Amino acid sequence: MRRKQVLRFAQDDNHYVMAMSRITSGAEHDFAEASSAPRALLRDLIDYAGLFPPASLPMAQAVAHYDSYLHSEWNWILGRFIVPVARIGEFEETCSGLPRTVGTDLAKWRLSVLLGADPGPDVERIRQFSHRMAAVESVEVKVANAEEIARLSKIIPVDLATYFEIPLFDSAACIAAVAECGRRAKIRMGGETADRFPSAANVIEFIHLCAASNVPFKATAGLHHPLRSVHRLTYQPESASAMMHGFVNLFIAAAFVRAGMQSDIAVHLIEEQSEEAFHFDLDGVAWHQYRLSPGEIAEAHRAFAISFGSCSFTEPIADLRTLHLL
Repeated sequence: MRRKQVLRFAQDDNHYVMAMSRITSGAEHDFAEASSAPRALLRDLIDYAGLFPPASLPMAQAVAHYDSYLHSEWNWILGRFIVPVARIGEFEETCSGLPRTVGTDLAKWRLSVLLGADPGPDVERIRQFSHRMAAVESVEVKVANAEEIARLSKIIPVDLATYFEIPLFDSAACIAAVAECGRRAKIRMGGETADRFPSAANVIEFIHLCAASNVPFKATAGLHHPLRSVHRLTYQPESASAMMHGFVNLFIAAAFVRAGMQSDIAVHLIEEQSEEAFHFDLDGVAWHQYRLSPGEIAEAHRAFAISFGSCSFTEPIADLRTLHLL
């Protein structure tokens, strides 16, 4: 007989209370195996950015970590390895010194490259690198305005998935330009200081504009934890703390917005801090009275809310396990 876990949340004295029920039908499995909703949400979700703050790992350590994650039980959650174009040579040199078994697997690595100030030569470097080492799956570039998006789109090959990190104060014009060029958008969700975290309203405005223009997006920074909560901003002992956005909040909100949720309601979802407010079961996920099927989650993840970059892979995994989503 197999036993499957199903999480449910019952309402008691006007508070949501978590309860655990078990359906007997075989060997015990964790919740992620019992429900397809968490897998639909989490598959390929975390792009590893160990080279970047606040981790700022040396290349050799970041490469070794990514390789170990590729061979872990959570490899289905792992997305791309993010590397700046200026460090491609260092990446190549580091990989050439890896054990043969690792080097053989490099063709399976998924890479996303951050472009520099001069994309023309950068694109050529990427093309040559892809012939020598491993295919680059996507590129990411920070822009200042819509005009820059149009200019760079003429330089970057159309077959290379491109994420433009846009300024949120000009999100409407920039997302319109991204849509016109058939590219993708990128939102920065935090940083090493509290002022780098956008408001929930700004996040939902970005998502709504992307959904209205059918523009896929990814996120970066400040998303180490599944739910909105207060954490230290860096790994330094003296680091200040601040309220951080949660990646479960973000990607569930994106799926709901894509399905038609009103912006004012979605803002409350982004601001949700209670784990008891989210209900994952065999039929999908619910937040209060709103529900998505596993298919709706999977389609939103595949075609709309793609991934997020994080300098840690182990922190999100540990929190997901604590929440019984793994």
